[in-house]
Amino acid sequence: MARALDAWWHELGDPDQFVVVDAGAGCGTLARDVLAAEPSCSPALHYVLVERSDSLRAAHADNVALEPARVALGRGPTATSLQELPAGPLTGVVLANELLDNLGFRLLERGAQGWSEVRVGETDGRLVEVLVAASDDLGAEADGLVSDPPDGARVSLQHAARAWLRDALGVLGRGRVVVFDYADTTPAMARRPWRQWLRTFRAHGPGQLARVRAVTADRPQAEFLRAFGIDELAVGARAAWESRAHVGDLEALKHRSRVTEVEALTDPAGLGAFRVLEWVLPVR
Repeated sequence: MARALDAWWHELGDPDQFVVVDAGAGCGTLARDVLAAEPSCSPALHYVLVERSDSLRAAHADNVALEPARVALGRGPTATSLQELPAGPLTGVVLANELLDNLGFRLLERGAQGWSEVRVGETDGRLVEVLVAASDDLGAEADGLVSDPPDGARVSLQHAARAWLRDALGVLGRGRVVVFDYADTTPAMARRPWRQWLRTFRAHGPGQLARVRAVTADRPQAEFLRAFGIDELAVGARAAWESRAHVGDLEALKHRSRVTEVEALTDPAGLGAFRVLEWVLPVR
């Protein structure tokens, strides 16, 4: 990611102020690792960790040295922690790693009489699904997303994800929004068994985000990581591990761990199949 940030910084003309907004930053491990990598953009880098959870946000200071929420020219790298996206317009990047699949959505099911909304009710103390005739606007939206859906097809209407993308694009004057997540198109999801993709906090894809703004780039995570040199990092780590394996110290184990991590992140049957979606705002 540090190499990717450098590439995007150079693409913007090496601005003196380069803001990276890490949306859904968790406890701050990505920020820690990016700053530890000492990217070339560091003198201009202002890293903003955005996290709504109070307990996770409290952990930011354990991983990075935090400063008050201000952005000054140069004197980077600095890091700050916020509960919400910062105000713009900024020059830089908004990152979201597995954030959108945690946002709520409306769920519709196609039946013989049209679309129904799937809601949750209670029967004898148990949570059960309740089908309610979808409003005209929700039904029209589903029809616009999927043509000729089979009976029993389900689609998610991802209003919250779209709203987040609009907000993220609004943060930037120049730069890009980059999203790492499960992804698929809505028509494809409607033709798959819904239990394959509708799960708590995972596996429903952001297939409707192009309605907010056309996607500039869409590629598998493995391809994205290889474009920024992850294979080269793995080769170096493997060589370091082999040279120190007989020692078995922490340094050797760190390199062995990196090799394993690269394999996991690029596995086409696993994390490597994640999609990386990018929205680039024209350089002005």
